[in-house]
Amino acid sequence: MNGASREALAAARERFDALTDNTSVDATKLADELAAVTALLDREVSLRRVLTDPAQPGEAKAELAGRLLSGQVGGETVDLVSGMVRSRWSRSRDLADAIEELASAADLVAAQRAGTLDNVEDELFRFSRIVSSSPELRSALSDRNASTTAKADLVRRLLDGRADRVTERLVVRLVTQPRGRSLEAGLDELTKLAAARRDRTVAVVTSAVPLSDQQKQRLGAALAQLYGRQVHLNLDVDPEALGGIAVRIGDEVINGTIAERLDEAARRMAG
Repeated sequence: MNGASREALAAARERFDALTDNTSVDATKLADELAAVTALLDREVSLRRVLTDPAQPGEAKAELAGRLLSGQVGGETVDLVSGMVRSRWSRSRDLADAIEELASAADLVAAQRAGTLDNVEDELFRFSRIVSSSPELRSALSDRNASTTAKADLVRRLLDGRADRVTERLVVRLVTQPRGRSLEAGLDELTKLAAARRDRTVAVVTSAVPLSDQQKQRLGAALAQLYGRQVHLNLDVDPEALGGIAVRIGDEVINGTIAERLDEAARRMAG
């Protein structure tokens, strides 16, 4: 998001955090209702445009949202969405994207309250690796001709008894409402959101062999010092790396594998 939308999203996150700091708020219900509003705005493009029209007064747009949603969702959701449409958005789609993010964040709040946020974050990452390594599974979960029920049932069978309930909810929502994203991109967004919920940066670490506990601690400390904040390590083993490690944080890659050094040497010789 750019400009006005970034500011509007930041304000929405603050209101969301203030709301969910109250443990009496049902985070799971809030997640479901925000997801339903996202689906509504995806279906009703004209409504989305009206609610983000900069020519319309913010209060008028908030009143419209309130009339449409009252009786359909709870008061907390109505208030949250009404506050969001008062803000200025650079693109109409940004509003729906922001509401979807808050829906996922609400599920993560539920995991945080239950003390399972660590598990959810790790499960999302592991599931993304499974998808990346299985073209058949990726195809089945991304098949536009398959019904949403069939895809949801497949996820539930795969994760039943193996993952936290919140992980299952997030993945089911992603495969049934991809909103134009690839499955891998959606899982990556969810993993980052889970990390942000704990105010941490995610580093994807690839090594030829599993790292020892001491190596993980040293690497985590070094990255924390480099980035000025705690860094959570998502570990991936790739024998083709030969040795050393590669670290990816966002778009930045720190590559120290033997394979990369050999490739660099070959490029220099060729040059």
